[in-house]
Amino acid sequence: MSSTRPSAVVVLAAGEGTRMRSATPKVLHPLAGRTLLGHALATARGAHPERVVVVVRHAREQVVEAARAADPDVVVADQDDVPGTGRAVVCALDALRAVAGEPSGVVVVTCGDTPLLGAATLEGLVDEHVRTGSAVTLLTAVLPDATGYGRVLRGADGGVERVVEHKDATDDERAVREVNSGVYAFDAAVLVDALGRVGRDNAQGEVYLTDVVGIARADGRAVAGLPVDDVAQTEGVNDRVQLARAGAELNRRLLEGWMRAGVTVVDPASTWVDVDVELAPDVRLEPEVQLRGGTRVETGAVVGPSTTLDRCVVRAGATVVRTHGTGAEVGEGASVGPFSYLRPGTRLGADGKIGAYVETKDAVIGAGSKVPHLSYVGDAEIGVGTNVGAATVTVNYDGVRKHRTRIGDHVRIGSDTMLVAPVAVGDGAYTAAGSVIDADVPPGAIGVARARQRVVEGWVERRRAGSPSALAAARARTAGDAPDDDGAAGSTDGTETTRPPAGRDDTHGTPGAHS
Repeated sequence: MSSTRPSAVVVLAAGEGTRMRSATPKVLHPLAGRTLLGHALATARGAHPERVVVVVRHAREQVVEAARAADPDVVVADQDDVPGTGRAVVCALDALRAVAGEPSGVVVVTCGDTPLLGAATLEGLVDEHVRTGSAVTLLTAVLPDATGYGRVLRGADGGVERVVEHKDATDDERAVREVNSGVYAFDAAVLVDALGRVGRDNAQGEVYLTDVVGIARADGRAVAGLPVDDVAQTEGVNDRVQLARAGAELNRRLLEGWMRAGVTVVDPASTWVDVDVELAPDVRLEPEVQLRGGTRVETGAVVGPSTTLDRCVVRAGATVVRTHGTGAEVGEGASVGPFSYLRPGTRLGADGKIGAYVETKDAVIGAGSKVPHLSYVGDAEIGVGTNVGAATVTVNYDGVRKHRTRIGDHVRIGSDTMLVAPVAVGDGAYTAAGSVIDADVPPGAIGVARARQRVVEGWVERRRAGSPSALAAARARTAGDAPDDDGAAGSTDGTETTRPPAGRDDTHGTPGAHS
């Protein structure tokens, strides 16, 4: 942490960003779980200033809403019709006066479109500013191609004499490769005085903040330039290409940090994490994983491959494979997937299972309980040690309202059961496969709701004559017409019978659940 606390950090976010070709203001484009502005405000706050000010103009209401969501204590300054970064800072100083009186001490100015800039870099800039006793200190970078950037022109003493914008520079000045990053530390009194003397006599007719450098130097004050080794921190985002490049670099840095902290990332090229994701040591991320929105993964858990989790918690030792989850929690040692869809409110208990092609929503599934495959469990509560058979559906919506299903402990739900909510299945109860359960099943009972099987002999040959099915049936019937040991032949009279399926008693006693 810097030994000097800035009185304010000003974040410039008034521009339209036309090169983004977007209805979304440039500073509100997302990157790794934050907007560009959100990154800038987090960096500003990380320098521990007394105030953070954001200057707005284009799409004001949207930008202000996003700024306050990212930093509720931010001071908002409105830029007026006068263009230029210098005028933006004048408006910021006016907003500061309204809440804290005349600015004093060190004022830092940054841009709202530099998502890789770190708080430690701002603190280093402030320390250099104080150490050298400068009136102005610029953060600079040396680029192989400086096209489009303001050039930093130094004097014989090595100090910065002035900054010239690319459009205003001569050919010799454009040959300079040290550029202004747009990040500054100012003595507040010098800044206020110099801005009052800045004109608009330049190619763009704007009030340039960089003109403060020349004025301070002309007044005999020291102006320092601090080159940054990590040039990527100074790179702004002006179009979608730069947005993608910044996103890739930020993701690379985040993953490198997690790997050094003990996380295994099998394929960093296909793995993406947001800045507020939390990963414990010995977590393993398989290829094609995206972790978003503050997702937390605890020790020993395995996520992926091909998994996206947003605002989820994965407890220690759990496994989540080929799954999309939002607002869900996976318990310790539990397993999810493949091809599962966890919607908000899903809570899977320890050692539980949500298997292949299962969708859950607002469902609490107890420890050791399993929903292994091909099911929908929504608006439901399931106790411990329960097994839900394949193709089970909690029928939770009556077309107007949602209703809840409650399933107790150690229940066995037969395959293809429809549980028509509101309904409850008591502890230790069963449901028979293929049942539509629309009344409560008491503890220890079996719920059966299905018709007896009918068998109509000869139906296919009569109603589908000449079809492949009919021909196959005829061949099978012919083979079955051979007399058995007592001289009887198979029945071919086309009669209809009603009887229990083979292996079942006439109470439909075996539920037929898949585990």
